Amino acid sequence: MIVRGLAVLAIIGLVTADPSLLFGQEVAGVRPLLVVERDKLQSLLPSGTHLLVETAAIEQFLHELDGMPPDWALVYGQGHHDPGHDDRLFALNRERDANRAGKPALLWQVTFLWSGTLSGYDPKTGGFTVALGPKFTPTGWGVVRFKPDNLPANLAAIPNPSSRETLRRQFEKGLRIEIDIAMTGRLIPEESLVYDFSHEEEGRGLIMPVVRIERVDCLMMK
Repeated sequence: MIVRGLAVLAIIGLVTADPSLLFGQEVAGVRPLLVVERDKLQSLLPSGTHLLVETAAIEQFLHELDGMPPDWALVYGQGHHDPGHDDRLFALNRERDANRAGKPALLWQVTFLWSGTLSGYDPKTGGFTVALGPKFTPTGWGVVRFKPDNLPANLAAIPNPSSRETLRRQFEKGLRIEIDIAMTGRLIPEESLVYDFSHEEEGRGLIMPVVRIERVDCLMMK
């Protein structure tokens, strides 16, 4: 349950990246829990960051990288039991990796969202441990699931003092408290996009942008 009426903490200074969040270094796992209006999310991010949350923005990103969606029906063929299925999928990935080389969008700094749930309270830090899970976004290209690399092993969200007790009481009552996890980084050049098939829907394409994470923000969005 998302607590309403909390004060907006959209203060740029709270979310400016510190030295531990620079590319190639370990990402800080303890983050403030920020409350922000959904349409103000872009203002919290580093200048020039491409926010990949809405379907149109994700599709434009894929277009910049690969031009057009694959012919999933052709690649899928008769399905997993088709003897050429794996070879066609491998060929698709190899061809697109080669054609993608040098594209400017490979260097974009991007932000995407995963789902988070407060899973434990630590009185020493006054914060909550966070259980993470991916979001799946249906697009005209297939289902997109961002795949993060370099995530902190243990993510903790620290609410501001005015909301901490409210959240703690709700947590102790067994209420499910969901948050959003904004992950910011850049594609890993040697992997970038991985094309596969959905395990949930037969023949449905799955696209996984592989992003090396430089920064994580814990958000309660209104």
